Amino acid sequence: MDEPVIRTRGLRMRYGRTEVLRGVDLEVGAGEVAALLGPNGAGKTTTIEILEGFRRRSSGGVRVLGEDPGTGGAAWRARLGIVLQDWQDHPRWGVRQLLEHIAGFYDRPRDPDELLEVMGLTAQAGQMVARLSGGQRRRLDVALGIVGRPEVLFLDEPTAGFDPQARRGFHELVGRLAREDGMTILLTTHDLAEAERLADRIAILVRGEVTVSGTPSGLASVVQAASEVRWLEDGAPRTERTPDPSRLAYELHRRFGGPVPGLEIRRPTLEQSYLNLVAGAAAVEERTAA
Repeated sequence: MDEPVIRTRGLRMRYGRTEVLRGVDLEVGAGEVAALLGPNGAGKTTTIEILEGFRRRSSGGVRVLGEDPGTGGAAWRARLGIVLQDWQDHPRWGVRQLLEHIAGFYDRPRDPDELLEVMGLTAQAGQMVARLSGGQRRRLDVALGIVGRPEVLFLDEPTAGFDPQARRGFHELVGRLAREDGMTILLTTHDLAEAERLADRIAILVRGEVTVSGTPSGLASVVQAASEVRWLEDGAPRTERTPDPSRLAYELHRRFGGPVPGLEIRRPTLEQSYLNLVAGAAAVEERTAA
């Protein structure tokens, strides 16, 4: 079996007495789009910075493209594309000028003009970076991240602050990069809908630990919250929450000796399950702190 492009085992990160990562296990295969999903402060950015080689971990095993990011050299780093959460450098540079400058550091860069066309930035080619809109700036960030033809692309909170139209356009762009270029992509987000739309695989990071991971469809059963069963009894509405609504419906059917009046089963969505998981972790943290 081929080695995963990205793999962590027992990844830990501590700042003084504060443990930010508590044994993160993560795998991303070649050509896969993976999302590291979690609330703010879960440790997503710290994880991705370690994978990029920007931050040294406290302990645990990490391999990206077969190498330890902590010791990866220039040749290894050239195989990565990195789009940071917030990058405000070079505001006075022209868009094409900046892209051509970065392209000059690679042996086989993409053609800057072709890349601007793919990114929908041809009309802004001569414009100063500082004058771009948020969506345009983010597309330029991706252009800078992929101009060197990377094998792995890291996207940290790529659509933070986007309006719905810019977010949709960016999602289409990421999908095209994965399909047409076979690029391995790891993105961080706190937006479940974004993770569901973009990712082949989602890992949910809560309080520095990967709580569950799997395909978007598979996660629905893994993290599912209790379903809600409603019915009428003695003229009054009744409600019960249960992880096994089919069994409860069967028991009610036997008890009533036939159809159950007003029977309704409401199964939780993945979003409800995710929010339930995050809320539960927050409650545990509050009790621990107390």
